[in-house]
Amino acid sequence: MKGKYSFASRQLALVSKQIIRLNQHSSGGYAASPLFSHYTFSWLRDGSFIAYSMDVAGEIESAELFYQWVNRVLFRQQERIEHLLQKHERGESIEQHEFLHTRYHLDGRDDDHSEWGHFQLDGYGAWLWGLAEHCKEMGLTVLPECYQKSVELTVRYLCAFWQQPNFDCWEERNDQLHPSTLACIYGGLQAIQRLSEFVELDEVCADIHQFLLDHAVHKEAGHFVKSIRLAPEKDHYELSFDGVDASLLWLCEPFHVFAPEQPNMAATIAKIESDLKTSQGGIRRYISDEYYGGGEWILLTAWYGWVCHRAGKDEEAGQALQWIINQTDDLGRLPEQVPHALPELKVYEQWVERWGPPAMPLLWSHAMYLVLNSQLNE
Repeated sequence: MKGKYSFASRQLALVSKQIIRLNQHSSGGYAASPLFSHYTFSWLRDGSFIAYSMDVAGEIESAELFYQWVNRVLFRQQERIEHLLQKHERGESIEQHEFLHTRYHLDGRDDDHSEWGHFQLDGYGAWLWGLAEHCKEMGLTVLPECYQKSVELTVRYLCAFWQQPNFDCWEERNDQLHPSTLACIYGGLQAIQRLSEFVELDEVCADIHQFLLDHAVHKEAGHFVKSIRLAPEKDHYELSFDGVDASLLWLCEPFHVFAPEQPNMAATIAKIESDLKTSQGGIRRYISDEYYGGGEWILLTAWYGWVCHRAGKDEEAGQALQWIINQTDDLGRLPEQVPHALPELKVYEQWVERWGPPAMPLLWSHAMYLVLNSQLNE
């Protein structure tokens, strides 16, 4: 497998690193998509995976700049976090607008003047995981002192609120819980524990693991589901979307909540392949997705390739890599998604009329390409 796509892969890897470097603010934040007005912010979730991709591509200084950017953002939020934790301990109600934001201006300021779906926990878990991976890349076995306070705040925040309904990674369904979000939290807490002294994290991670098995598995089909919610009687959880979402791949890679051969994970991967993988080879988000018509996403196709690689299916992983390469424009840029497999374009055209074409370039797309490319061709 190695080297099969080496020339095209190397070219796109060079372009991807250049695009990411050019769109990193001097403060460290990555613009999610510099030419798409709704994405000219830096998300903790997207940014953590972008920084990880730069680490695996040998651009360690870029990754460090991002992690330090988040470090400063969180340090400024410490009073807010302490206030939230105190309210939680007293059993007081907390409105969603009170929680930390999911994205920030490139200079680190809060995004206070938009109605974006801000309360998301996945980015804070992803940041802990990415920071731990970054430290490993630098040969560190202990968390640097400069990160201690922000990490401690983040850990306490996630441990307190991991069962709080919040927006998923697509900024949707804020009244529900999402296995992909729980995967980010699990992976972040597990990873950062190796560099710190948070002895209680094993118990929290075990609780998340068991919670997913108890509440997020389709009883008949055996696969994990996109999302769950507390039933009206508030005495049990029910499936709110009993199909799959491609972000469920995160349960396998990179957060290792479940191995690809674990029965529920294997059933989830098979369901993603049957429901969300198109005949052209790209991966959609979920069945009823209407955002730009529900096209094939670059980053999710890369994720599928990553999981295939872990499962030893490098032929499928290589096909995913080649499909991604085929989606570049003449400048080597990758979009967020493509409409090529849509059965009809009416909804897609409505979104284009409303917001313009899908985001291009999307840094997260380039990042996940770099990750998959590093798995197969480096």
